[in-house]
Amino acid sequence: MNKAAIYHRPESEYAYLYTEKEMRVRLRTALDDIKTVTIISGDPYNWTDGTWQKSADISMKKTLTTDVHQYWEAKLSAANHRLNYGFLITDTDEKTIFFGDQGFESLTKSADQNDGLMGASNYFKMPYFQEIDRFKAPDWVKSTVWYQIFPERFANGDHTNDNKNTLPWDSERHPTRTDFYGGDLRGIIDHLDHLIDLGINGIYFTPIFKSPTNHKYDTQDYLTIDPQFGTKKDFKELVKKAHDHGIKIMLDAVFNHIGDKSPQWQDVLKNGQNSKYADWFHVRSWPATYTATNNFEETKDATYDTFAFTPHMPKLNTANIEVQDYLLNIATYWIKEFDIDAWRLDVANEVDHHFWKRFKQATTAIKPDFYIIGEIWTSAQSWLQGDEFTGVMNYAFTSAISDFFAKKQITATQMINQLNTQLLLNRDQTNQMMFNLLDSHDAPRILSVAKNNKNIVKQMFTFMFLQQGTPDIYYGTEYGMTGDQDPDNRKPMVWNKHLQNHEMYDYFKKLIKLRRDYQIILTDGNLSWSNKNSIVGLHRTLNNMTISAFFNTTGFDYTVVEQPNSHPVFSNQYQHKILSPDGFVVFAHQS
Repeated sequence: MNKAAIYHRPESEYAYLYTEKEMRVRLRTALDDIKTVTIISGDPYNWTDGTWQKSADISMKKTLTTDVHQYWEAKLSAANHRLNYGFLITDTDEKTIFFGDQGFESLTKSADQNDGLMGASNYFKMPYFQEIDRFKAPDWVKSTVWYQIFPERFANGDHTNDNKNTLPWDSERHPTRTDFYGGDLRGIIDHLDHLIDLGINGIYFTPIFKSPTNHKYDTQDYLTIDPQFGTKKDFKELVKKAHDHGIKIMLDAVFNHIGDKSPQWQDVLKNGQNSKYADWFHVRSWPATYTATNNFEETKDATYDTFAFTPHMPKLNTANIEVQDYLLNIATYWIKEFDIDAWRLDVANEVDHHFWKRFKQATTAIKPDFYIIGEIWTSAQSWLQGDEFTGVMNYAFTSAISDFFAKKQITATQMINQLNTQLLLNRDQTNQMMFNLLDSHDAPRILSVAKNNKNIVKQMFTFMFLQQGTPDIYYGTEYGMTGDQDPDNRKPMVWNKHLQNHEMYDYFKKLIKLRRDYQIILTDGNLSWSNKNSIVGLHRTLNNMTISAFFNTTGFDYTVVEQPNSHPVFSNQYQHKILSPDGFVVFAHQS
């Protein structure tokens, strides 16, 4: 028995409340090392004549694996909302040991007689089912399909607010970092029918606040909509019309740094150490200066902390209570005044945890089911304990999908191992809240990554839409838009019907309907994988219903064996039980 591989941590993603009354428990062991795991559990205070009265033993189920580990899971409940629990672990050589809070112990005869197995102090504990500490997952997020809009590039609905350098709308043009095309809120309102027809029910906007750039991540005034985008009246109209059609609204903000045109930073430049905002920033030496270079966005000798090496984005000191209050006023203002439903937080991992805890409390005090996602490109456990973010932009998860299907950099086994590793970092309800995406304003368009192979793109989006988490479509992807890294991924939206890929649009409509038809199974169902000769199979089961999908990533036709009582509900490159290369098929199976 490989004891070094055995791991459990109480009150974590290994032991947590899923619902008010259900506790979920995980155990990690070495791969192919353990035959059975049984949970011994019971109320810590339930003693009779000196003998601890444990509950009925529960057999743990094998669930997901990685390249080196096997995971086991079980569901527990407790009448009095408290539990002692430990593990009886039997290896393939039939050797059994007890694993509890004090480590490993050999079984004793008294253990079989139920008179205090290993002693009460040897057990892991869930001291009390504290509902206030449970990770709360807003139900509406589970059924939401997002559509990301970069406002400056979606549609120009009001030419009166264009700046003097606005270019003609051209979806085939390769934009520079400083181009303006005049996209605005009125343009989005004018095209809401497009989003409604597509079937999305959530819009994620990159920043709309006053800023001198086209991307608006160097905020000048968080309480003002950029005049080139329109007015607060326009935004209220947009939110109202979206809500009337069941579409949620998520805004994007940067609370890590602010723009150098902001009044606070301008005051620092003017008054130096005597500025009332001097402690709002991280100025290492005075005066706050930098040496300009040929690259407007980069310098390496600024005397103050910045986002990356961008002197025009000085970093905020979020440990300062004045800064905290300033930012929290912004966060709550857009909820109270405009009824937004979610915040996406840029560069979220560079802001202190103390501030994000206050942020969560302030926003959910207004809307208990408010959704908060952070831009974090790596594993994000420390932000996902329930008191900061609801989810993160799930790059660590979806990158594995892209690396396998589009880039061909990893094998199917490696992809599955990577996906499982990410899933097992979080509670089940946390995985249901993750923001899944394949392209965005920060990443090349997925069709370009896939070298213009639309069938591979369809495979990838179908695969992603079958995962837990809330999926996202970047504007224009539904029409087959292409683009390399920023700024080429920010071309104006293709509204010319002759340039739109209508077959791709039809695919996305059907995919979104599939997701919404089977959302409960895809969100709450148990996950298993199959992988035969690079034919990747994904299976989700809930009660007596299973959704199975197969993806052909080989260069050969594959004959699919259809199960009894199953029928294909969505497919591409599939006919007469033959799954062609780059094809997929999704089955619904009733047992």
